[in-house]
Amino acid sequence: MELKPGMSALVTGGGSGIGKALCLAFAQKGLFVTIVDFSEQNGRETASLVQNENKKFHGDPKVPSAIFIKCDVTNAGSLSAAFRKHVDTYGGLDICINCAGIAIKTLVYDDKSDGISTWRHAVNVNLVAVVDGTRIASQIMRSGKKPGVIINIGSAAGLYPMNFDPIYSGTKAGVVMFTRSLAPLKRQGVRVNALCPEFVQTNMAEQLNHRIIDATGGYLKMEDIVNGTFELIKDESKAGACLWITKRRGMEYWPTPEEQRKYMINPPKSKRMLTQNNFPIIQTPEFYEKIVVHTLSHNFRNATRLDRVRLRLPVEPHSALVKIIYAGVNASDVNFSSGRYFSGTAKETAARLPFDAGFEAVGIVASVGDSVDHIKVGTPVALMTFGTYSEFAQVPAKHLLPVPRPDPEVVAMLTSGLTASIALEKAGQMTSGQVVLVTAAAGGTGQFAVQLAKLAGNKIVATCGGESKATLLSTLGVDRVINYRNEKIKDVLKKEFPRVHGRLVVIGMISQYQGEHGWKPQNYTGLCEKILAKSQTVHSLCYGDRSSGEWVAPGVAPGCQMVSEEWG
Repeated sequence: MELKPGMSALVTGGGSGIGKALCLAFAQKGLFVTIVDFSEQNGRETASLVQNENKKFHGDPKVPSAIFIKCDVTNAGSLSAAFRKHVDTYGGLDICINCAGIAIKTLVYDDKSDGISTWRHAVNVNLVAVVDGTRIASQIMRSGKKPGVIINIGSAAGLYPMNFDPIYSGTKAGVVMFTRSLAPLKRQGVRVNALCPEFVQTNMAEQLNHRIIDATGGYLKMEDIVNGTFELIKDESKAGACLWITKRRGMEYWPTPEEQRKYMINPPKSKRMLTQNNFPIIQTPEFYEKIVVHTLSHNFRNATRLDRVRLRLPVEPHSALVKIIYAGVNASDVNFSSGRYFSGTAKETAARLPFDAGFEAVGIVASVGDSVDHIKVGTPVALMTFGTYSEFAQVPAKHLLPVPRPDPEVVAMLTSGLTASIALEKAGQMTSGQVVLVTAAAGGTGQFAVQLAKLAGNKIVATCGGESKATLLSTLGVDRVINYRNEKIKDVLKKEFPRVHGRLVVIGMISQYQGEHGWKPQNYTGLCEKILAKSQTVHSLCYGDRSSGEWVAPGVAPGCQMVSEEWG
């Protein structure tokens, strides 16, 4: 998740220590912050600091850029009310930090009280309130259908024993295992992670014996805690992760992959669940067949022929030999066979002949070079490289993407999925809470665009031609399906979505690939003047040679953007 001005965060225990530091760090990114704390003095002081920091982002905001809510986090009703106040003020919740925590001075086995004001209270603050805060925050995020991140502040004491406060250590261990068990929430758009630092110079830590602090290398910098938190927020792959931070070793994820393997249970084997151990050793033949372009032509059949060639062995040191299982048939094959994917003159392009055809594939590693140690023989992999219309392909090992199974669905992800992802996130600058129109939505790239935009928390309008396609789109979560065989797209958009502003993304020119000469660039007379008059910009991205560029009307501040993306 990228932190942007206008997003909102709620921080329990935000009046002091780590919580306060995170509130100020969020303010420096322009986030609206709710500070939840039992200390009114500390909480209001933090809120004031956040508001001052936020002035450079929100000069005259319609809502306060920070609010303080006095709350006993062990009171479920009060905690729930604090979350409701945040949502009522800011309209949603992007980030929740469960940071409230306390230590106790009396060892639990020496405590002769009923524990209500000592160890039981610590359990309620350190663990029960974290569970409650996570529960409430995740419900808000899921109901808003927007991605969210929850960070539970644990402790290194939750990873290994802390003899001088077993209750603190035990509750933080509970936070760690509770958080790690919530990894599946990522499927619903909510990522929950734990941060487990050693000693930080806070009021609570300063009450400890300094010899203990010194033995661990001294206090961590608050900057380390902020950086670790931001890493867990920004890294979309982290869900149910535990980031351990120490003065001695820096940042590490706990447990290590080696430790994880000790307790992981192998899933039941089935025909659909293949691992590299399920595949027999692939025999490398002396000869193999591949499709090769011999003549530059838009007619792919005329441009190519099936060649039988000798397999080159041994494999180059940094490469791997892949047995191709499925190759993707791409509409741009005709552009490739006609030489449009190469820069230079026609003569220079012709000099490249013959060259191998095919763009993407999945297969199994049959052999590796001597310098390759991260990919093993028998590993299912995906690859995006020229020359995949072949029984075997030798490619640099660094370009291989390990996958669970060599399924044909993976091939669709490589081009159609990647196209939709980059078009929406990079060219279209899609965020959450927007309205996204996808035309030809039941097609290859369209299906991915619909699902990605929906997962990002947007309202989806999609067009298609036919009842079966409309039904498919409805099952994918489209909010408004326009079947142009029954309704006029223009009439629907004018009536239901009038006078909108935004970004236009054009993906490919597949409908123009047909014909004798294939796709030809068109001359859009007056386009520059139209862009200039509306203060628009045009961004372009060519997938063929992985290059991109931007054209901005001179002397005009970019306002609404028109994004044009033409991919092979």
